[in-house]
Amino acid sequence: MGLSIREIRDNTTRARHLMQRSRQQHFAVGAFNIDNQETLIAIAQAAQKLNAPVLVEVSDGEVKALGLENIRDMVDNYKVQYGIEIYINLDHSPTVEDCKRAIDVGFEFIHIDISQANHDATTEEIIEKTKEVVAYAKFTGALVESEPHYFGGSSNVHTEVIDYEEIKKTFSTPEGTKSFVDATGIDTFAAAIGNLHGKYPVPKVLDLELLQRIREAVDCHISLHGGSGTPLEQFEAAARIGVSKININSDMRYAFRTELEKVLAEHPDEYAVVKLMPQVYGAVQAVVEEKINAFGSAGKAVV
Repeated sequence: MGLSIREIRDNTTRARHLMQRSRQQHFAVGAFNIDNQETLIAIAQAAQKLNAPVLVEVSDGEVKALGLENIRDMVDNYKVQYGIEIYINLDHSPTVEDCKRAIDVGFEFIHIDISQANHDATTEEIIEKTKEVVAYAKFTGALVESEPHYFGGSSNVHTEVIDYEEIKKTFSTPEGTKSFVDATGIDTFAAAIGNLHGKYPVPKVLDLELLQRIREAVDCHISLHGGSGTPLEQFEAAARIGVSKININSDMRYAFRTELEKVLAEHPDEYAVVKLMPQVYGAVQAVVEEKINAFGSAGKAVV
């Protein structure tokens, strides 16, 4: 069943209050990708256990696999079942049209990422299309997130080392951040400070001093993408500085696949896979709980 415009606006108002609380109380909200129902269950159970607010998020491929309306319905159903504070984020959406469809369905958070589909998109093009989404989102109150250039990596397990000298060329700057935020009117800026999509063989290193200068340069919320593989103490520091949202995907995918492979090997004669899945989403839940505790969002839910 679709949500009424009043229900959508009530949800986005609560989402805005959550982001304000995160700034005031210096915690970050975990944004956890889903590409199946089991992962959603793992997130919901972790949120309930720790009384933490959470975002579930879906990128373009995950939307195509699950469907916008289906995602909205599943999240709403588990929201009631588990009694949790939970919202949906459209992650790295490559087109304005896709963002508008998600806004219409009632997604509370929208990430417009023109450079995702076109790595060579100009700053002017990114600003223009981001402004279009910001204007459209005013009808429901959805929060809009963006960044001025392509964000590297992919949400997978990588074997190559991280070339930080190359990555530093795409780091956000305080001046560039302020200019982009002022030009677009976005609610959330996706900062690049050493975070990188994917899970790598070495830990990621965040430039927390740069993050502090970005935080001082803008009044909007700040998000960190590519949180997988980051030492937990860096998350704690980022939340204290003023990051409101941290995205996690690859760590969960790794836990899901490795635990699934293990449980299948342990039960070679079991073909009712549904009986094996609680162990799998239990492993994913452990990852989500670890991140929630590092983000400082445990006990912060308002239901």
